[in-house]
Amino acid sequence: MRAIVIRDDQMLLMHRNKFGHEYYTLLGGGMHPGESAEHTLARELMEESSFQLVSARPVFIEESGDPYGTQYIYICEVQGDEPKLHASSDEAKLIEMGNVHTPMWVPIKDFASLKFRTDMLQKAIVYGLKHGFPQQAVLLDQQFLDSVQANIIAKKG
Repeated sequence: MRAIVIRDDQMLLMHRNKFGHEYYTLLGGGMHPGESAEHTLARELMEESSFQLVSARPVFIEESGDPYGTQYIYICEVQGDEPKLHASSDEAKLIEMGNVHTPMWVPIKDFASLKFRTDMLQKAIVYGLKHGFPQQAVLLDQQFLDSVQANIIAKKG
């Protein structure tokens, strides 16, 4: 489960330098046995930002391969001001091993140029920011990207 959180002209992202690999990604993580999608999002947002989940709507599905598997991406509304890792989170434990996990607000205008975890998801989010996010979850694949590109060309014409 991953959370797209937008507030004003900023997006909530996790800046990571994980074992020498530096990138940005959405906040979120895996489901625990018996958890619902909403409970997973709420738990992950609390662990990774100390924010409370207010609402969530599925917008994308991404096949990320091993070890991440299928990722369900939600547009979320949260309560909280400044993001900070919860002291008991897995990410806080990785910091003790020399890694960086910093939740932060990033200006939306800078998002397209960031080194993001997955290129396809980054392109889909950029499209969603400009043209609106889908009302139902859409599978992110080449067919989706082709339709996005065709839509952009049609709007320019």
